[in-house]
Amino acid sequence: MTGTGAFEAAAEAAAARLGVTHLRTLADSLAAGWPDDAALQSVPVGGFAETAASVLAAQRADGLASDYAAAYLRGLAAGHAQRQAAVRVESVWSGPNTHRVPVRATAQVLLELINEAQHELLMLTYSAKPYPPVLEALAAAIARRVAVTVVVETLQGAGSALAGAEPAAAFASVRGVSLWHWPVSRRAEQGAKMHAKIAVADRRTLLVSSANLTASGATRNIEAGLLIRGGTAPARAAEHIAELRAAGVLAPLTTG
Repeated sequence: MTGTGAFEAAAEAAAARLGVTHLRTLADSLAAGWPDDAALQSVPVGGFAETAASVLAAQRADGLASDYAAAYLRGLAAGHAQRQAAVRVESVWSGPNTHRVPVRATAQVLLELINEAQHELLMLTYSAKPYPPVLEALAAAIARRVAVTVVVETLQGAGSALAGAEPAAAFASVRGVSLWHWPVSRRAEQGAKMHAKIAVADRRTLLVSSANLTASGATRNIEAGLLIRGGTAPARAAEHIAELRAAGVLAPLTTG
């Protein structure tokens, strides 16, 4: 057996991007000797084929047999599953605080989550306005090759509930952000809104909050949320967003 470490790096990246269940599916396809085309299509969700292709290419580069590669992926999946079993949940608040009940601040937690991301960062927000600390953190994430996806509401989708600049314009200064939206034409009921406010880092950490990506939401308003580390919730949230994109419910948003 030869090796350069490429496979280990690709496998670890795949574990972060795909999650335990999909990593095991890839391992099973390798163990069964499936051809590449079949293995890449074994999980029909966005991003799986590209990530799996990187693993297969690294396997060949390191000269690893398929049974060895499959066993490694299964062991890696087991380790991630054990780590995910330890779930930690914290309450997160914006606005005034008290000395008797210390809480985590939304702005602080949001920046920590962005700064921790190494592979993938997903964010959904209804309203958005330029908030320099977040924009700077997003630019730094992109510089370290994190895939940053932001889903925003549009003025058309919000109707009269939002005014001023398009929420997507808040991210205009950060090159490399992938912007998505829920087209009005794909909403089953008139008046439906893209109202979710979440952030997911590497499918391991999930922030669910009432706060929009604005200075008011992060600091001034009274907003509440939960930060979840570990467990299945972060991966399931990322997978749901990926499915909405793959199904065409969410669509790329072009600006300018």
